[in-house]
Amino acid sequence: MPSLKDIRNRITSVKKTQKTTSAMKMVSAAKLRRAEDASKAANPYSAQLKRVVSSLSARFGEDDSPLFRTSTGNRTGVILLTSDRGLCGGFNTNLCRAVLQQLADSGVADAQFVTVGRKGNDFIKRSPHTIVEHYGDTPPAEHPRVINEVVGLTMERFIAGELDRVLLVYSHFVSVLTQQPTIETLFPIEPPEAEETDEREVLFEPSPEQILGALLQKYVQNCVFTAWLDILAGEHAARMTSMDSATKNAGEMIDNLQLYYNRSRQAAITTELIEIISGSESL
Repeated sequence: MPSLKDIRNRITSVKKTQKTTSAMKMVSAAKLRRAEDASKAANPYSAQLKRVVSSLSARFGEDDSPLFRTSTGNRTGVILLTSDRGLCGGFNTNLCRAVLQQLADSGVADAQFVTVGRKGNDFIKRSPHTIVEHYGDTPPAEHPRVINEVVGLTMERFIAGELDRVLLVYSHFVSVLTQQPTIETLFPIEPPEAEETDEREVLFEPSPEQILGALLQKYVQNCVFTAWLDILAGEHAARMTSMDSATKNAGEMIDNLQLYYNRSRQAAITTELIEIISGSESL
């Protein structure tokens, strides 16, 4: 049976932990707001780029770029976006399990992974798949460079015929309580649907093929970048929810320990009184 001092020390320790989880919750809430603002700020550019690519691909067809090439093979590359830090519940684990399950269902025994984020890299290491490249603990200022390198690496391998398809795997931020594991086909590119068709004759300089080729790379980079913004928002939302739950659990533990401490203290006082009374009666 623990002594009263041990119980007091335990209560003090849990209170310190509660303060830490509460502070982490507030920090994650502030970072979540910034991540949501960044995601909203990127929407106008993404929407306009999508309209331009859909218009050009519909006007000139999909045969002019190797990025539209389809194949019946099963050589698969995967770009896996996860967080670098934990303490966010099953945010990373659920995503990694979802992609491994889909690969198993598709009959892919050895996919080529490019992992962005330390948690995803640690998880895939324990699987039979191969990690071609890993980017972890990347400062925010380096995110655009890393995304461009990832897209360039996978695009070169797809054009060279080393891969038949490339998947983009990330957690789509739906709300604070919901982050949906998402698996999209990055290559071959599926042209976005055109909202309306412009039948007017347009002169292009340089050639439409050159314009479409340059825009397709930017379009893919933008897809990965918006997915990365979703990852950042989802990570902070999941950590905020997890730390809120931890703070509440710590409060309940403190209440239980305090009750146990009071009962133990009362029992010790009662025992001491009985001993004193028994001693006085013997005299």
